[in-house]
Amino acid sequence: MNKINWDKTIAASWRTRQEKLKAVDDVDLLELDKLLCIDRQKKAFIGNIENFLAGKPTNHILLWGARGTGKSSLVKAALNEYHKRKLRVIEIPKDDLRWLIEITDEIRKLDYRFIIFCDDLSFEEGETTYKELKSTLQGSIEKPPENVLIIATSNRRHLIPEKMSDNEQSSLNGEIHAADTVQEKMSLADRFGMSLSFYPMTQDEYLSIVDMLFAEELKNKSTEEHAHIHILAARFAGERGSRSGRIAQQFYNAYSIDNSFCKRKID
Repeated sequence: MNKINWDKTIAASWRTRQEKLKAVDDVDLLELDKLLCIDRQKKAFIGNIENFLAGKPTNHILLWGARGTGKSSLVKAALNEYHKRKLRVIEIPKDDLRWLIEITDEIRKLDYRFIIFCDDLSFEEGETTYKELKSTLQGSIEKPPENVLIIATSNRRHLIPEKMSDNEQSSLNGEIHAADTVQEKMSLADRFGMSLSFYPMTQDEYLSIVDMLFAEELKNKSTEEHAHIHILAARFAGERGSRSGRIAQQFYNAYSIDNSFCKRKID
């Protein structure tokens, strides 16, 4: 495994084909103040990060729920806010979690605080790589590294699919104690001491993000022009079947690509 110069590098990602960490030169950093409509989640998340940086008791974090609502953005914003306090981020794909122990072995004695970040984490029936993650989260015979915090995002609360048959008091695929199967599936999510839920945005929340993105454009706009942008933004979200910060950004990008986009007539 190649060595990263963490004095000059604030983030790295695992490269599957090369089986090594690669320093990220152009980090996608975000400002905490720009993350709207997730104040509850942001407060709990940042409190946990502050404890982690101070060496106080900390919980691993699972951010789960609706897509595009700011789960991954919280990690990027934390790195932007705290990298000067020696916070570093290592991103690893779900399929490479088997390398997790080797990665933590390399960094556990370094004078930095590391977030190991796994985005869009979920496991299908029959996958077993989650067992590597369970060991790192809670440890085995070796104590977990004190300078490592695991953060994962997922659309699933329990990470592993659950079936009604799991709860049936009968044989499941030949297994007599079906309740044990349920416990096995639940145990991974239980190892994240902090579980923060994210829900689909309301129309008002979505439009507040649109207003933030369009702040410069709206300075000299009339009330009617402002309302026109809101109508088009709502229509844009409706065509995609959801409202989120990601959809608001895509709407803004569409406007930036073609200014005539927001001059369309309302039918």
